Amino acid sequence: MVFFRQDSSLTNLVNQILDTTWAKFPTLAQDQIAITWIVYDPPVIVNTGGALSAQEFWQHPVRGCSYRGVEKIYPASIVKLFYLVAIHEWLDKGMVADSPELQRAIKDAIVDSSNDATSLIVDVLTGTTSGPELPAAPFATWKQQRNIINRYFKSLGWQELENINVNQKPWNEGAYGRERAFLGELMDNRNVLNTDGVARLLHSIIGGVAVSSDRSTQMMQLLKRSLNPDYLARYDGEEDQVTGFLGSGLTHNAQVWSKAGWTSQTRHDAAYIEIPDLQPYLLIVFTEGKANAKNKEILPFISQAFVTAIKNLA
Repeated sequence: MVFFRQDSSLTNLVNQILDTTWAKFPTLAQDQIAITWIVYDPPVIVNTGGALSAQEFWQHPVRGCSYRGVEKIYPASIVKLFYLVAIHEWLDKGMVADSPELQRAIKDAIVDSSNDATSLIVDVLTGTTSGPELPAAPFATWKQQRNIINRYFKSLGWQELENINVNQKPWNEGAYGRERAFLGELMDNRNVLNTDGVARLLHSIIGGVAVSSDRSTQMMQLLKRSLNPDYLARYDGEEDQVTGFLGSGLTHNAQVWSKAGWTSQTRHDAAYIEIPDLQPYLLIVFTEGKANAKNKEILPFISQAFVTAIKNLA
């Protein structure tokens, strides 16, 4: 069973939003978008500073719905959410040593979505490094080690994570050497996630039960996005993880914690949103296709539609 209860009223709203979105953006095909939406009814069990134990938290039902929520999609930088949780798990259990340089990499990977910083995190998590191609036997060992992140998430026993792959570094220009060999000749070993799985992971972070309440709080601090125009102006629309994403569809009095991902073929966002006097909600949207990836209006349009939907619920 998925972690949320499928709600027919929410499903109807999502279907209406999708119909409006397809009408507005005809380049977006029905199989080029996936959505998972979770609404937090009172008493709200997330962003409580870890007030609930993990056992209590997972016993609280939440309602939601999804469209193509189990489809396997290349996640771009959304995968960094998984590396964020994993590195906190490793640090919490004493599996790796902390250092100022590792902390700098964690911050830069999430706040600025740095691929270089993420490369270091993956190295620390797996005990592997990039480099020239390896002979067969050492490469087999290398691949076994690189898959430790997959094994960790499979060990959680979450149905939503059964078919994911999170063993690849994100690149600006592309993989070389052993990294390219690891992707496979047909790139069939690329990272893949689904919006339901991303929703559950983010749900656990904002619920204060990802690794520990203290670790979840640290993650939340890195995921907090400013909607202040003066702050966003510093980025000039680049790499701020708000412009062209779900945060752009919100008013300035909203609060958002998010992680975006984009490539020449994808534009994704995963966000937890709080708006005064309305129910908080979790919204994961993946879009694919070259034209859609370049379009910075689609995700803000969808976000505004969900704000209207949550107002209608109120």
